Amino acid sequence: MTRSRFSAPLPPLNSAHILRKYGLRADKSLGQNFLQDTYALEKIVAISGILPTDTVLEIGPGLGALTRHLAAAAGQVIAVELDERLFPPLKDVISGWTNITLIQGDILKLTPSDIVPATDYLVVANIPYYITSALLRHLLETSPRPRRVVLTIQKEVAERICAKPGDMSLLALSVQVYGQPTIAATIPAEAFHPAPKVDSAVVRIDLTPAPFIPASLLDTFFSLARAGFSQKRKTLRNSLSAGLRKTPADMEKLLLSAGIDPKRRAETLSLEEWRELTARMP
Repeated sequence: MTRSRFSAPLPPLNSAHILRKYGLRADKSLGQNFLQDTYALEKIVAISGILPTDTVLEIGPGLGALTRHLAAAAGQVIAVELDERLFPPLKDVISGWTNITLIQGDILKLTPSDIVPATDYLVVANIPYYITSALLRHLLETSPRPRRVVLTIQKEVAERICAKPGDMSLLALSVQVYGQPTIAATIPAEAFHPAPKVDSAVVRIDLTPAPFIPASLLDTFFSLARAGFSQKRKTLRNSLSAGLRKTPADMEKLLLSAGIDPKRRAETLSLEEWRELTARMP
């Protein structure tokens, strides 16, 4: 299949010009910042490790800058865009590409398996910062899960996702239980139009075939984690007691049985310690 009409390097897009042409403005309520720097776009594709046979799910294609680069590397691109206003310029930008399918809708209300024909697929996207947590949970808890997720997100959020014990968060645990996240690149604010107030980072999450916590215990794990982080200034003994409505004595006994000092705080625990605690939960 001829995947595109371009054989030379892809020409850059001028997002401001395209928006003016169609009488549009970036919608702040949707967190729209269009990535247009060619070097950054090429870097994202390289980080994604896309094979010519891969199917890629892109979330929020916007004006299609990243979409074209993905289509040049992948066998098929499924692009889901929420904002109907962007469809006229988006269709214009990707015209001539035969391996791109556009879908209008809210990815958080769509089941990936219903829109992606392959069971082995990648997710690559420049996403609005405000949906990061909800989107990650949606993607990581779906079945079948993608093989890899590569997201361009707020740098501070990327650092939280990749945190180590001592700085762990519920978000970090929620991602790391499914795979290994790494910050693969940083992207300055000026690479976007309009430029956001903060720099971004590209996070690559390579998912494991099965979660680090046995699937049958995931609900217990998340209940424990939510309780542990619900009152971060308190010791685990007290935060778990309050969050799970158990006596402090019971929680102290549980923690000690897992080899964990009850006076520690949730952000200090490793994923391995959370697994041990989950396995001992009655």
